[in-house]
Amino acid sequence: MASLGGVDTGGQNVYVAQLAKHLAAQGYLVDVFTRRESAEIAEVVDWAPGVRVIHVTAGPAEVIIKENILQYMDDFKDNMIAFIINKQLHYALTHANFFMSAQVAMGVKKELDIPFVVTFHALGHVRRIHQAEKDKFPEQRLTIEEQAVQEADHIIAECPQDKEDLIQYYNAPVEKISIIPCGFSATEFYPIDKEVARKIAGLPQKEHIILQLGRMVPRKGVDNVIRALGKLKGTKKPVKLVVVGGECEELVEETCPEYARLMNIAREYNIDASVIFTGRKNRDQLKFYYNAADVFITTPWYEPFGITPLEAMACGTPVIGSNVGGIKYSVADGETGLLVPAEDPEALAEKITQLVNNEDILYGMSRNAIKRVNTFFTWAHVAGQVEDLYKKLMPVAKQRNVLLGIDKSVAA
Repeated sequence: MASLGGVDTGGQNVYVAQLAKHLAAQGYLVDVFTRRESAEIAEVVDWAPGVRVIHVTAGPAEVIIKENILQYMDDFKDNMIAFIINKQLHYALTHANFFMSAQVAMGVKKELDIPFVVTFHALGHVRRIHQAEKDKFPEQRLTIEEQAVQEADHIIAECPQDKEDLIQYYNAPVEKISIIPCGFSATEFYPIDKEVARKIAGLPQKEHIILQLGRMVPRKGVDNVIRALGKLKGTKKPVKLVVVGGECEELVEETCPEYARLMNIAREYNIDASVIFTGRKNRDQLKFYYNAADVFITTPWYEPFGITPLEAMACGTPVIGSNVGGIKYSVADGETGLLVPAEDPEALAEKITQLVNNEDILYGMSRNAIKRVNTFFTWAHVAGQVEDLYKKLMPVAKQRNVLLGIDKSVAA
């Protein structure tokens, strides 16, 4: 229910929403438990056919940054259990998303004997490696993750790298891990004529457009893309970088430090006129930006999976991505796009030039991208794999009633 593109709202929100919706379409009843952020919102919201969103009181009814929410998870667990008992609900399974939800799921399992699956979406040990002292999550995160790995009935890794990290850093039993990727919505993202898409998005028609779309936080590597733009040489037409995302629709340097930092980098390279910051956009607008672009770029330091490359490829837009995590799994290097080292603007500039100067390569990659995502990464396909896993864990009599436990305020 949250607006996407902010610091704490991104791919994990999409994952839970789409998985819940597609499981409900298969006949499941799904309740999504989330922390109450407003006193005005109803306790129970009928979000979609077969899907309810239940707002649990845990701390003050206001938005809190995800790094500060762990202290309220015991209250979340107690109030969630009270809701289940008071409403006489009988869940077959809990699906926890992120480490805080995993902590709650462990408590629910202990008190109500409900098995749980966990998708971490991001791992504390990996985050520490890449962010070091910038990681503001409490130390208990690692202990909670380690405990959840042992107590979960099953673990969903989103890509092979995620599985390797779970085994290496958490000693996760191999037999308890299944690789099930994220997906994209074929009803939301599909090819649209580029000229039409640019007209709707208000973007220039006669220039190359490269797109960065997602949360505007340092680890997503937007600064790397700006520096690459400043190093471009030999392109046949001028290149514009479009950056979609941010805390609000109208970005202001005085109130958005990350936007101010990125603008200063653009000024440093004297390319501020070539970078278009759109601010946050509604989800129904995103397909126009994906289709307007010649190339989609995502070069984070690390990425547990990354849904935006799938959405771009579904629109027929080739992807240049970091050779990390889920990106190196979803992007077929040389077929649907290209992979580059993270934080290497020179290498990125070289790949951008290679693609925008060759329409035949772009066309071939576009066709390959559409075919790849529609074969392997639709939410329907993903939900089918998740359902197969659920059936192995749930008693037969309870296989049509499942709970997806998540606090969307702590989206990774």
